[in-house]
Amino acid sequence: MKEYKKKQWQRLRIALILDSDKRTNYLIKHKIFAGVGNNFFFQPRLIPSDPELIKFHNNVIVTSNVTFVTHDVFHLGLNYLNQGNFLYNNGCIEVMDNVFIGCNTTILPDIRIGPNVVIGAGSVITRDVPPNSVVAGNPAKIIDSFDNYIKKRKQITSLYPTEDLWEKFFQEKNNRNN
Repeated sequence: MKEYKKKQWQRLRIALILDSDKRTNYLIKHKIFAGVGNNFFFQPRLIPSDPELIKFHNNVIVTSNVTFVTHDVFHLGLNYLNQGNFLYNNGCIEVMDNVFIGCNTTILPDIRIGPNVVIGAGSVITRDVPPNSVVAGNPAKIIDSFDNYIKKRKQITSLYPTEDLWEKFFQEKNNRNN
């Protein structure tokens, strides 16, 4: 019980660290996850209930509100229905090198995300993600290759001032409607 309380206080402490860089440093310093490689960034304010079942390799960016589901509690429902004596089900999540995970993504248990992967915002990862891919959707599906995505991003050659972005936006919308 003492370990459980310590874990809960630690989760609260992490949620109260407002700065993402400081939160990431805290996670690394206190070895919250099973492993963390170099160049790791963790923006979510909430960590999963079983962070020791999650491993991150090098060059991983986890954006806001990403949810790592390392377990389910459906065993309770089955036990309530007197369908037998079902046990808690949990699993690991491993994120390989060079991965970007978009905001509001949910990753289910027993998932490996391969190297060189981009996961689009709002995706639900229900199975392993192959290397060198861009995935999005619910459930997530491959929508592009990593290399092709990099080529597209290299076409962005400058930052636009806000006014120019609105002009570009309206121009593109008008061109699509004509």
